[in-house]
Amino acid sequence: MTSPELKLKQLPSWQQELGQLMTDPAELVHHLKLGRQWLAPAIAAAKLFPLRATRSYVQRIAPGRPDDPLLRQILPLQAELKTDKGYSADPLGEQRANPVPGLIHKYHGRVLLVAAPQCAINCRYCFRRHFDYKSNTPSRQQWQQAIDYIRQHPSIDEVILSGGDPLVLADKPLAWLVEQLASIQHVQRLRIHSRLPIVLPQRLTAQLLSLLQHNRMHCVVVVHCNHPKEINDEVASALLSLKHHGLTTLNQSVLLKGVNDCSSTLVDLSKRLFELGVLPYYLHALDKIVGAAHFEVAEPEIKNLYRSLLRELPGYLVPKLVREVQGAQSKVAISCD
Repeated sequence: MTSPELKLKQLPSWQQELGQLMTDPAELVHHLKLGRQWLAPAIAAAKLFPLRATRSYVQRIAPGRPDDPLLRQILPLQAELKTDKGYSADPLGEQRANPVPGLIHKYHGRVLLVAAPQCAINCRYCFRRHFDYKSNTPSRQQWQQAIDYIRQHPSIDEVILSGGDPLVLADKPLAWLVEQLASIQHVQRLRIHSRLPIVLPQRLTAQLLSLLQHNRMHCVVVVHCNHPKEINDEVASALLSLKHHGLTTLNQSVLLKGVNDCSSTLVDLSKRLFELGVLPYYLHALDKIVGAAHFEVAEPEIKNLYRSLLRELPGYLVPKLVREVQGAQSKVAISCD
């Protein structure tokens, strides 16, 4: 039987694919055989928030289908140029929770460290599409400031590596960062939030898996998968490799109009992920970031969808339905009573 690691080794290296991202709207439109009417809006919207997608992700998209749920997540649209009421550039108030460069401290007991300023894929609904990465671009000096902050706050027992995407870092700087955090005795858990296991599965190399498995802290990997079509054979192998290395793996999704606003899609997603050792974590209502209003699902529909999940899935396969509210002490559950 072929191991997950051997399957991944048959693919191009993750560094090669990361260096060959699809960033030109014209190439995307041509490659997927979309009509030329999609090109001008895509170019205009990409000036505000660039197109970035791995070629392996683009290969999962059906040509000639502008309604493909994967394409909708990466294709810049005219709708992004609108400023809708109730939407802002910082809906979660992260600028006010940024005590030192590269660190966000909103919730008791845990902090988020911006380990990298870029992703392998720019999700069009990203709540950090307007984040000030220039002032929060990680360097050894900035990381040291953040590490010192964590060291000086003994109530912090969990550190979340995010970004951007922390796994775009090479193994050496990532290992240095993990070692620094492990040296702080009150930090008990390390959480990695990453889309790369879904969009660039080659990133889960034996060296990276060993780094996550063999350190003092308990490591939790939170992946971001919105649709079962995102899970091809390579992604399945990558997720199984996390399971085989004993790493707790969770999934969070964002509820997106035209992508996964269908109970059967969400049911299939939870079941498929569970087959691969991934438990559901959160199902997020859309963060109201400027440029993403066309993804919003109406509140009554959200509740109906979630009631369907509760009926059709066992409790352990139902993600928590939440939204993030600026100033709240935690994620806020959405009641469906």
